[in-house]
Amino acid sequence: MRNSDHHVAVLGASPKPARYSNQCIRLLRKHGYGITPVHPRFAEIEGLPVSASLEAITDPVHTLTLYVGPKLLEPQVDAIIGLRPGRVIFNPGTESELVQQRLSDAGIEWFEACTLVMLKTDQF
Repeated sequence: MRNSDHHVAVLGASPKPARYSNQCIRLLRKHGYGITPVHPRFAEIEGLPVSASLEAITDPVHTLTLYVGPKLLEPQVDAIIGLRPGRVIFNPGTESELVQQRLSDAGIEWFEACTLVMLKTDQF
């Protein structure tokens, strides 16, 4: 699979350059991945159109990388399962036993890792 065929959704995308989710978007772009930032309040981040919700994404998602804590994440578990991503990455601070169990029950691969480290070490 070419990187450009690997579609990544970034839940909790931020327009603030210091935020890890923004750094992730920039690094994904540098590596040539297709990216959909997801945030309900922004129309554009880093020049990319933003999806207001997971339900609004129409393209197949290979990787969903999470940048929201469990309190915001858990109400979206049905939308995550409905998205049917190939895998879900729980970045530090996003871990949720409830979401992880639901993903396992749905047969969706997930793991706890740092997307930035994975990209920088060619493990993405």
